[in-house]
Amino acid sequence: MRQKFSTPIRLLAATATMLVLCATAAAADAPVLQDQVPDRYEVKKGDTLWGIAGKYLKDPWRWPDVWRMNRDDIRNPHRIYPGDVIVLDRSSGEPRLALERPAVRLSPSVRATPLDAEAIPSIPPGDIEPYLSKPMVTDLDGLANAPQIVAGRDGRGIRGGNDLVYVTGLDPAKGVLWYIYRQGRRFFAANSGDFLGEEQRFLGVARVERFADVSTVRIANANEEILVGDRLVPAPPEVLLNYAPHAPTTRIDGRIIATSRDSIEVGRGWIVTLDKGTADGLDVGAVLAIYRSVPPVRDPRPSTEPEQMFRLLDQTRFFQRDNKLVQIPDERSGLLFVFRVFDRVSYALVFNTTDPVHVGDPVRNP
Repeated sequence: MRQKFSTPIRLLAATATMLVLCATAAAADAPVLQDQVPDRYEVKKGDTLWGIAGKYLKDPWRWPDVWRMNRDDIRNPHRIYPGDVIVLDRSSGEPRLALERPAVRLSPSVRATPLDAEAIPSIPPGDIEPYLSKPMVTDLDGLANAPQIVAGRDGRGIRGGNDLVYVTGLDPAKGVLWYIYRQGRRFFAANSGDFLGEEQRFLGVARVERFADVSTVRIANANEEILVGDRLVPAPPEVLLNYAPHAPTTRIDGRIIATSRDSIEVGRGWIVTLDKGTADGLDVGAVLAIYRSVPPVRDPRPSTEPEQMFRLLDQTRFFQRDNKLVQIPDERSGLLFVFRVFDRVSYALVFNTTDPVHVGDPVRNP
């Protein structure tokens, strides 16, 4: 005899099943700890958010999850300083991190507060320092209206460090420190060929010695030769890169379109350019996975479709046409950390590569 369940019992059973499924999904989505993690870790000088995240998590971009960060926290995370202690709490069933900051007393009435400049950065600043505030990506007009070097002091067209040059269009209100640029590469979308922006190549730093209609400027340092016609842009303030590493909030399906030195292949620690930017939902601190595209291969298995036979001209032999190709899924080969973003282009640092990285490699959500 088949037992009939009443509607309330069915609802209870369905609800219980749903709760189990939700709990299973939540557990599967929870950040996964490394096999051996410290319960307490004292932050040291030279540490980075990425490095510490890797000590605790198999997926370092899940760092905001274990701190319970919201989007504002990711953009302006807790300042973490050398001497701070990170504590792992497992009591709730999911890993959570907390910060213990030792109190420092200089006297009963004086309290010491660490400077923001002492906070540990997201990633090693030495690897990306030249790219933090210096590269620029503009539209086709570029720097056409920016101040321009019109001559050198002694008439020579090629200048270097400590040389004097004459510049038109400088605004005293924008300070005495300026960056020197020259038109560089143009970037295009890998798939559509759409124009994405024009890179302005950073050449060096200049300091104004005298403002006038034609100002006198000394080249403080130069990465390469400075030429008449090069443009100047006010030096921006220093940037502290401490955005928390995180996965993008939108689906990203882009490609690497250039490398920092136009190399054929690069590896860990290299800078690459992506064909995605703020317009696509990328922001500073976003982590993307790099993939290696594998060409399709011929499928050796017999075809299940009716055989197509083609007779040769002598009508004595037959051959089967079998050009069926099998597409191999892209293979993941590394991670990227996005540290500078423009409207449709961004710069990223290569991490954790297992294979050489090439221009044209796909990049997607990790």
